[in-house]
Amino acid sequence: MREITTRNKTIIHKYMNMARAVLLSILLTISAGFVLPAWAQLNGEAGINLQDREEITISLDEAVQIGMVNNYMLRRGKLNVDQANAQIREAWGAVYPQVSASGSYTRNIQVPNPFAGSDAGGIFEGFAVIEWLAFNEERRTDGDPNTEPIPLDEYLERQAQGYRDAGLSPPGFDDDNPFAIENEFQFGVNITQTLYNGSAFAAIRGAEQLRQINLDQVERDRQVVTDQITEAYLTAVLAKEQFDVLQKSVERLRSTVEETRKSVQAGILSRQERLSAEVELVNLETEMIEVEDRAELAKKNLSMILGIPVRITLNLTDKLEFDESEDVVFPDVEESYVKAIAQRADVSQADGVIGLLEVQRNITRSQYFPVVSAFANYAYIGQVPDQRRVVSRVPGEDFEFDSTRRSFFSDSYWNPAFSVGVSMNWTIFNGFQTRARVQQNTIEKRQAEIDREQLRNGVYLEIEQTVRNLENAYRRIMSQQRNIEQAELNYEIASQRLSEGLGTSLEERQASSLLDQSRLNYLAAIYDYRVALSKYRTATGTRIDSGTAGL
Repeated sequence: MREITTRNKTIIHKYMNMARAVLLSILLTISAGFVLPAWAQLNGEAGINLQDREEITISLDEAVQIGMVNNYMLRRGKLNVDQANAQIREAWGAVYPQVSASGSYTRNIQVPNPFAGSDAGGIFEGFAVIEWLAFNEERRTDGDPNTEPIPLDEYLERQAQGYRDAGLSPPGFDDDNPFAIENEFQFGVNITQTLYNGSAFAAIRGAEQLRQINLDQVERDRQVVTDQITEAYLTAVLAKEQFDVLQKSVERLRSTVEETRKSVQAGILSRQERLSAEVELVNLETEMIEVEDRAELAKKNLSMILGIPVRITLNLTDKLEFDESEDVVFPDVEESYVKAIAQRADVSQADGVIGLLEVQRNITRSQYFPVVSAFANYAYIGQVPDQRRVVSRVPGEDFEFDSTRRSFFSDSYWNPAFSVGVSMNWTIFNGFQTRARVQQNTIEKRQAEIDREQLRNGVYLEIEQTVRNLENAYRRIMSQQRNIEQAELNYEIASQRLSEGLGTSLEERQASSLLDQSRLNYLAAIYDYRVALSKYRTATGTRIDSGTAGL
């Protein structure tokens, strides 16, 4: 019975990828904190680490507990849940404020003159004239009759001489680009807060839905692994007990062969009787060897399912027994089906996939609406020249000058900038692509609903089959119990007749073989019954913590 359809798995992966594209990678355990007291005593710790052990003895319930912690599939599934939790936190990050910082430094080796090729250069040449006019205007209005305006050339000469006396270069605009700043710095912080983004909020719901799907998968894996462990454990026990039955049969047959040899030597039986018994003994020994090898392989397979090193020797304590005093009541198929629909994690998972596809459709529909965000930008900009000398006139003197040097971090070079606003991004028309994607999402959801219907029908069939297997195995147990009693009585009669000389060794061997076959059939019936009951629990979705794995 499949746990989740291939199409549903594909849909989950497709959802992750699409949601990542929409939300800049937002979307894409039940951690079994089992503390096992018995195994803590065995290993000296709560976790199960058997790397240094060569041999362990376990019951079926203990094997299930080990598997719940060590099984490879369960360990991987728990990591999927952890990953889903991280994806939920990532999805929430899309609606939190986004804060970014930036910084840059630019060294201007050569900067073009923004006024090159135009007549704007005459503006700068006129600055000297403006200063001269201002100087003469000040002299005319200072109230001193002895001061008179001076010509422009005299003004420029006396100004240049004043600069030379102060050890400074005369003023002028000889540089090709007086606006060039050698060092430019810019540091900024940007804060963006999403006000409305339908994709982001839908993606959060999708991430939470995906987490629940992973949780359901872990729970279903626990149920399936428990069934696998139970079947593997019982298979190993069956092979061991089959070996015990055959071993006792070989011992009996060896005694029979020895007695046959003596009878042949005494002339009571023919040589053919001896050869027939010896051939039967060799065949039985060969079968015993094969069963012994099968028992060892079954234990190795159990180790693989448990997730422990296969080199460790397993000693299994449980036996294939049936409690005759147990009042067996076979479950009703209809009631079991109702229970399975309510309890089975894969059924819940199928519902979750449909919900996930509905979320995906909402994400696609959100592309019809705008994305609205608020933002705030703060920047600190510095334009620092290499030459930071500042020339100023000496107070009270017309043509005496002094100079100071500004610091690198002078407020004259550094200025803040701050802005806030609201932005909107809205795709008005994209060639009906959004509409087509919504249609695809709707079709995928309908396909998932069909898969869910098929899954539920499969669950009903699975339950009906396990109930039939339970009934058949129980009837076989009851039949083989009576058969074993008759086979034991038949063997006792044949042995007694042989000892009294009334029967033959062939009759005794036939009676022994029938007894062995009855015992093997009885063991197989108990095995089938216990396996069927485990599969019934798996089919109905019985939670692992609601009962033991044993029967």
